[in-house]
Amino acid sequence: MPRIELVVDEENAGIRLDAYLAENTPLSRTAIQKLIEKGEVFLNDSLPNKKVKTEVGDRIAFDYQEKVMTQILPQDIPLDIVYEDEDLIVINKPKDMVVHPAVGNPDSTVVNALLYHCKELSDVNGYYRPGIVHRIDKDTSGLLVCAKNNIAHQILSEQLKDKTCYRKYYAIVNGVLEIGEGEIDAPIGRSEKNRQQMCVTPKNSKEAITLFNVLERYDDSTLVDVELKTGRTHQIRVHMQYINHPVLNDPRYGRKILDDSGQYLHAYLLSFIHPRTNERMEFKTDMPEYMKEYIRNKGGKFSG
Repeated sequence: MPRIELVVDEENAGIRLDAYLAENTPLSRTAIQKLIEKGEVFLNDSLPNKKVKTEVGDRIAFDYQEKVMTQILPQDIPLDIVYEDEDLIVINKPKDMVVHPAVGNPDSTVVNALLYHCKELSDVNGYYRPGIVHRIDKDTSGLLVCAKNNIAHQILSEQLKDKTCYRKYYAIVNGVLEIGEGEIDAPIGRSEKNRQQMCVTPKNSKEAITLFNVLERYDDSTLVDVELKTGRTHQIRVHMQYINHPVLNDPRYGRKILDDSGQYLHAYLLSFIHPRTNERMEFKTDMPEYMKEYIRNKGGKFSG
């Protein structure tokens, strides 16, 4: 009987167990709740309540017979590979590509492409997320590091946790930011009104810190350089909305929607310590063309 095993990372801590599993496996929330009620889901080797909140390092395991569960197959999907060695691979993920299979996205993901390209991937995060150390949203483009073995995965995960791995983004936000730089220190948790969204809230939330610097101002928008000090779900999108400058074209947290292509957000810099050599590595990618075109149309000079 197939088995799913997951380890909760920092990004997914603090949410209900059934919600976490619904987001990180191809099962529906209803199917997950039924498995929990039947005593078929184990949390740290104990039987949990579906309402229990996840914590960093929690180990979740269950067997399944659900028809909805399908085998993840390698797919010959081109990858923009920035760097690769025996321990890890760094890719520049395009917009519109989901990182791993889940409900509504069973294939054509980064994971499917990695399975085709790589002989081996880490299995720390279970069958449905091989190699995946961290994620970026479907409609956010940019750099992603994936692990080929469990040792590399565990070391990279620790760096995300202790903030020795850091990431920077280009974002075009609504409105003209008057200050040149700033820090947003506001806790993020699940919205009580819409469980699919995150928000700044003191209830059941986690510390979230975002730094930003203005690169260019336009007539009704601003280009900013953003650095994450923590790694919460939708952090940049939530924080920029919180200061009344939501990311341009953001369908979930935005104000000005240009089309249905998603938010103007790109993870352009990724830095971490190599798990084998202990060497500090830093990778950068150019701003995607759709963002450059927007800037040119606004008379901007920044080229990314």
